[in-house]
Amino acid sequence: MTGELRVLREQAEAELRQAGTEEAFQAIRTRYLGRKGLLTGLLRNIANVAPAERPQFGKECNDVKEELSARIDELLAGLASSKKDEVLLRERIDVTLPGRGVRHGRLHPVTQVREEICRIFAGLGFSVVEGPEVELDYYNFEALNIPKDHPARDMQDTFYVEENIVLRTHTSPVQVRIMEKTRPPVRILSPGRVYRRDSDISHTPMFHQIEGLLVDRGITFGDLKGVLTVFLKKIFGEDTAPRFRPSFFPFTEPSAEVDIRCVICRGRGCRVCGQSGWLEILGSGMVDPEVFRNVGYDPEEFTGFAFGLGLERIAMLKFGISDIRLFFENDMRFLEQF
Repeated sequence: MTGELRVLREQAEAELRQAGTEEAFQAIRTRYLGRKGLLTGLLRNIANVAPAERPQFGKECNDVKEELSARIDELLAGLASSKKDEVLLRERIDVTLPGRGVRHGRLHPVTQVREEICRIFAGLGFSVVEGPEVELDYYNFEALNIPKDHPARDMQDTFYVEENIVLRTHTSPVQVRIMEKTRPPVRILSPGRVYRRDSDISHTPMFHQIEGLLVDRGITFGDLKGVLTVFLKKIFGEDTAPRFRPSFFPFTEPSAEVDIRCVICRGRGCRVCGQSGWLEILGSGMVDPEVFRNVGYDPEEFTGFAFGLGLERIAMLKFGISDIRLFFENDMRFLEQF
């Protein structure tokens, strides 16, 4: 039996020297050391060994088993290391090659305009506040003096989530929420996304507005004109000429549309301004006393003004963009210009 064990070990060593793949090494392990392997078969025949020689034979079998197992593990480790070296050699990085450039991001033109407007009004003492885009009908309409049967609701095609829940059509609800929690003086700016059922070259279902509110004792329409005139001159240039026209909004009285002399033709008349020489920029007015009553302000004690404008409209005029849809197409060729 000892002679058979020696022959088995030499045969295994010879096969290991010939093997060159992981599959071959594992096959040899199974053939010699597996549950039905050759070495296991010798151990099962230990009863044929003389009783006095059995301990020595069993020890020699275990030594051969450990030796072959260690040898196979060593060869597998060497094979794995060799493969890793080959991969590293094949996939090595040439550090002398120039690196890939990192493209620098740019602020979207609408974001640029929003930040510029916020900076201007911050200099006038306004603070920026935000509110929910999914809004209650009460805050979007009723608290702003627009009850359910009010004809002004026809002016805004609204997205309804449920009967009394809407996607806000303006950022004015933020002003109501702030006034409910804050006593005058109030001086806030509320930018954000708004939604209306409208889509063409000058309208999109989602767009950006920014609205302002100032409430205190003794606020007059003259204050409104002064603040907006300063703003328009800072955003479009000191030679900007504003014009205030009477208008109607349910939540302000009196109300005014604000125009500026056309920034394209400088008032001479062109396609952009419809040959009028003027461009409509924003809506404004003195806060309606009914709105003050809805938030618990005494309209005999406090007065205030509000205004609102579309950010895309301002960006189109500042950058000479003719189609509002370009803002939302994410075309890098367009965005990289700004």
